[in-house]
Amino acid sequence: MSLLKKTGELKTIKRNVSTKYEIAAVTSKVDGSNALLFEKINGKKFRLVSNLVGTRARFAQAVGSKESNIHEKIIRAIEHSKKPKKISKGQFMENHSSDISILPIVSHFEKEPGPFITSSIIYSKNPEKGTQNSSFHRLMPLDKKHFSVRLVEGRDLHRAFINAKKQNKDLKVAITIGVHPAISIAGAYQADWGKDELEIANSILGGKLRLAECPYSGMFVPSGAEIVMEGRILHNKTHKEWMVEMLRTYDFARLQPVFELESMYYRNNPIFHDVLSGYSEHRLLMGMPIEAKLNRNLKKAYPQTIQVSMTNGGCNWLHAVVQIKKRKETDVKHIIKKTFETHRSLKMVTIVDDDINPNDAVSVEYAIATRFQADRDLLIIKNVRGSSLDPSSDQKRLKTAKLGIDATKSLSKRKEGFEIAKIPKQDEIFLKDYLKS
Repeated sequence: MSLLKKTGELKTIKRNVSTKYEIAAVTSKVDGSNALLFEKINGKKFRLVSNLVGTRARFAQAVGSKESNIHEKIIRAIEHSKKPKKISKGQFMENHSSDISILPIVSHFEKEPGPFITSSIIYSKNPEKGTQNSSFHRLMPLDKKHFSVRLVEGRDLHRAFINAKKQNKDLKVAITIGVHPAISIAGAYQADWGKDELEIANSILGGKLRLAECPYSGMFVPSGAEIVMEGRILHNKTHKEWMVEMLRTYDFARLQPVFELESMYYRNNPIFHDVLSGYSEHRLLMGMPIEAKLNRNLKKAYPQTIQVSMTNGGCNWLHAVVQIKKRKETDVKHIIKKTFETHRSLKMVTIVDDDINPNDAVSVEYAIATRFQADRDLLIIKNVRGSSLDPSSDQKRLKTAKLGIDATKSLSKRKEGFEIAKIPKQDEIFLKDYLKS
């Protein structure tokens, strides 16, 4: 936030605002531009920040890289992760409470069943490896001590919870709200079973991350976290809820486990972090680590790959564009299949040439319009694993159809027929020089 303040990208809202829709509405208006700091929230002593890493440029700042180098920085952190240092007492222990109603929890959308904490990272023990896991899970308050917890079947926290449930035990966990974005980015990454995401965060932060132990749960969490809650996910209690997801659509109602608070700690002058579901910060936090993984895996398997982009139109989750330098031996359909294998939630993959900008929807559509023939360049894969978020799919069985598009130039046709015409010295001309009054 200090860095964003210096660059003018953090705007401060000084007027009183309500947690019921107003904060969400204001944040939606700046989606893709400024981060916002709300200084006065009706009836609460917490400040609130939103849209913190809502652009690729701010995402790059958060990981200490240039925008063009985000993937390399994240991949390097994953491959060279290192254990953070542990300290005796966390900064978060400056204040204590046992009442979650003091938090400025935001109501975002009209048909959601209640307000949600959307930036919460849950820390748990891996029952097989003994390591610690951290991952994003939204929380809906039920009363002053309980939340419903959104778990995704098959992911690490769900597996740890099911292991405890089989033994008729509650699962002890810690939860943070308000951490450095590098920790959020690592928490959003779907690391291998048994891998501690905080080691990835520490690598992104250049080894500067410090952890402190939570007295009840025994979990180690970032010392500088604004808010820390610890307690247990109850093995025998559920609550029905639904929420707005990355696609900005309502998920179907699910019975979810319930978290019971033991203790809550928070910093002096605390800042609550709210992530507006389905908008740019949510999509980038979830999508960029996957985009980095796609770039790493495809470049290893196919050296002709230049970059992979998870598109904005595909909610940074369902659609990918792969830019390649095509050769005679290139098997484009193999690249399409490998892309689908790397991120199972993908629904559409488009392959383009190196003269097409994969981050420009118009440029990609131009490639499809001029280089694609549906009878030979289309790949359809039926009845395969897809995203549980896609409302057009079979969400309960997680089955979908996938579409691959080869929008690359045919190497058997006249090369000049695909060449995009250029005007000499065009890049040296600046319109403002010709429109002076």
